[in-house]
Amino acid sequence: MRSHDFVLYEDGLYRLEEALRRLRLDANAKAVFLVDKNGQQIAAAGEVEQFDVTSLASLTAGNVAATDGLAKLIGEREFSVLFHEGKQDHIHISIVAKRAILVVIFDDRSSLGLTRLRVRQASGDLEKIFESMAKQAEQGTMANTDSSPFSEITDEDIDALFSE
Repeated sequence: MRSHDFVLYEDGLYRLEEALRRLRLDANAKAVFLVDKNGQQIAAAGEVEQFDVTSLASLTAGNVAATDGLAKLIGEREFSVLFHEGKQDHIHISIVAKRAILVVIFDDRSSLGLTRLRVRQASGDLEKIFESMAKQAEQGTMANTDSSPFSEITDEDIDALFSE
C-alpha cells in the first residue's frame, strides 16, 4: 500500500468526524472539512450544508497542488499552510499527516490566531488517527491473506482438479 493510500473503516471515520467536531467548536469555526489529496471529501463537521462540498474539495486539492508547484519553484519542499481572507469568511488550509487536507472555514466570530492554534492541536490528533487506521489496515490485510480460503490450495491441487 502506498503511503498516501489508506483504508477507512467505520470506527476510523467516526474518530475523524469527532476530531473535526471538536476542532470546529474549539476554533469557533463555521465548518471543517477533511479532504484527500485527490479532492474527495473524507469527513466534515459544522454548517456543511451551505457549501458545495464537491467543488470545495476538488478546488482545495487543486489549490494545494498549485501551491506545491509554487513552493518547488522557489526551492521550498511545500507550503503546509494556506490562508485566504475574505470580507466575511476566511479559509485556513493545512496538510495533515502528508495524507489529507484540513479545511477550516471561519468568520469574524473567530480569529486566524485561534484557528491556527486549534488546527495545530487537532493535526496531532488527526495524525494519530491516521496512524491507527494504517495499522488497522495492515492487520486487516495480513488477516485476510492468512485466512483466505485459497491459502491452502497448492499447485498440485489445481493440477489434480483439472486433470480429472
